[in-house]
Amino acid sequence: MKKYMLLSAGLCLALVLTGCKSKESAYKQAYEKAKAAESAQAHEAAIEETPTVVATETPVVTPVQTRPVTQTKVVDNADNVRVTEERVSVVSGNGLRNFSVVVGSFSIIANAEGLQQKLKNQGYDAQIVKNEQKNMYRVVATTFDDKASAAQSRDELIGTYAGAWLLYNVK
Repeated sequence: MKKYMLLSAGLCLALVLTGCKSKESAYKQAYEKAKAAESAQAHEAAIEETPTVVATETPVVTPVQTRPVTQTKVVDNADNVRVTEERVSVVSGNGLRNFSVVVGSFSIIANAEGLQQKLKNQGYDAQIVKNEQKNMYRVVATTFDDKASAAQSRDELIGTYAGAWLLYNVK
């Protein structure tokens, strides 16, 4: 029995002496891992602080085409009034000025003539013009040289003719 006791005591002593040893390599690995994480965070912070430089391309510029003053028409939109540009020819009426108020568009001329007669009965100098490109007859209630007067007339007509719009006759 003494042998077993001695053997057990020796085994316990060996276990105590080997089990309580601190392993430097485990602490060293944990320290190196923490340092690597800290270094990675510092690197990411440095990347975020560094301004990004974007390579710029040279913009493509269309060359300016000069035209004589007689061929250049300037239509300003400073008053923010929408104007539709169309090339039209007079079918019935006295002739158009630069800006006209259109109150109806028809593909059949008889319908345009009916609206023209209604406008004439109301005292307007109504005209019918045709857009050959779209094959549409436009009924013009009023026509003006300046955009502001045409816009004011359109605003008055919009109460009766909800779809009234401004036409600029491209010549």
